[in-house]
Amino acid sequence: MYLYHSLTIGPSHFTQKEDIPIRRSYFVVGLIFLTFFVISFLTNIIGPLVPEIIDDFELSLTLVAVLPFAFFIAYGVMSIPAGLLIEKYQEKPVMIASFAIASLGSLILAAFPSYLTAVFSLFLIGSGMAMLQVAINPLLREAGGEEHFAFNATVAQLIFGAASFISPLVYSYLVLNLEKESSDSNILIMTLSKIVPENIPWISLYWLFAVISLLMVGIIFVSKIPEVERKADEHVGALKTHLELLKNPTVILFFLGIFTYVGLEQGVANWISEFLNKYHGYDPQTTGATTVAWFWGAMTIGGIAGIVLLKLLDSKIVLVIFTIAAMVSLTAALFMSGSVALIAFPLVGFFSSVMYPVIFSLALNSVEEHHGSFSGILVTAIIGGAVLPLIVGGLGDIFGLRNGMLFLYLAMGYIMSIGFWAKPLITNETIDLRKKESA
Repeated sequence: MYLYHSLTIGPSHFTQKEDIPIRRSYFVVGLIFLTFFVISFLTNIIGPLVPEIIDDFELSLTLVAVLPFAFFIAYGVMSIPAGLLIEKYQEKPVMIASFAIASLGSLILAAFPSYLTAVFSLFLIGSGMAMLQVAINPLLREAGGEEHFAFNATVAQLIFGAASFISPLVYSYLVLNLEKESSDSNILIMTLSKIVPENIPWISLYWLFAVISLLMVGIIFVSKIPEVERKADEHVGALKTHLELLKNPTVILFFLGIFTYVGLEQGVANWISEFLNKYHGYDPQTTGATTVAWFWGAMTIGGIAGIVLLKLLDSKIVLVIFTIAAMVSLTAALFMSGSVALIAFPLVGFFSSVMYPVIFSLALNSVEEHHGSFSGILVTAIIGGAVLPLIVGGLGDIFGLRNGMLFLYLAMGYIMSIGFWAKPLITNETIDLRKKESA
């Protein structure tokens, strides 16, 4: 899943507590960047594993789609409770608990590989990642300085995308080297070969995830992390506030916007490798994994292009143009040759890159108050990443995977509609080239 920006309402000024000084810290900013990398590394690996999981556990498309469902439903369950925990205990304890939960989830699947343990394990990992993402955006603003937050958040998004690009390549490296393990192998491969079953080498990833998460627990435990003080409208509100917001049609419409975007993102990424294997005979361990990696890599590149375009055009126009281009790319991927699909699937990622930040910013700029609570509601909409891939899998079992993926056009249609009906109170600032030329 791509990086989201919660509680990013704009510059603010904080009062300093007498007992806990608030300091800018390059170390903490670096730690947060590392955390974003690890979150992405653990989160976006499910897609490349789908063909392997289907074969090893003998699953239908519907049953294998339950795995990303278990992961992303955790966002719906944990996002708002995580905000409440952070307000009570602050960010550091919640971050430690998050990585501990992720490490436990990874260890359960690594030690006891089966379909049922995979479902439970992915729910635990998803819970940990949801808690982390709620914690680290406000912390990034605090440690890096609110005046630098936009820049730091952009860097974090690029790091997030880079990790999503790398993780499928690590999977490919581990699986291929474990299959031909010899006395000349490096210490990582030799160690994993002793604990990973020969018939399911992809489980090695979850041993790696367990160790990485445990290392993050130790790093955060010994790190000095500042306390975050929030403006009044950045606090996670009471249940009454959430219920009031849910009565607002604008809130519901933007909730559906985030829901459909994350569903689209995961509905493409999770099925790329299986689609290429099923319809074009490409090896999931090599070509499939590489194509998924480039889907996330192209999304990162598209994010950079989007930053430039959003300085030139209204964000609603950019959203419509990129969504139409994503539709064209998905059509090419589904109905043209295998060689075209290898390029078209990453292009879907490229053109999807602006959707989340534009929808999120339009949403927050469309209400006058309770931005913290609204952010929590929007983050909860990440459960779309659980629901839409499951629908695609169910339809795929009945009508074939290609036809099942046609359902994603409905998500794209809704996302494009936002560019027409959204009426933000504040629009994105653009550069007026005509004024610049005259000056």
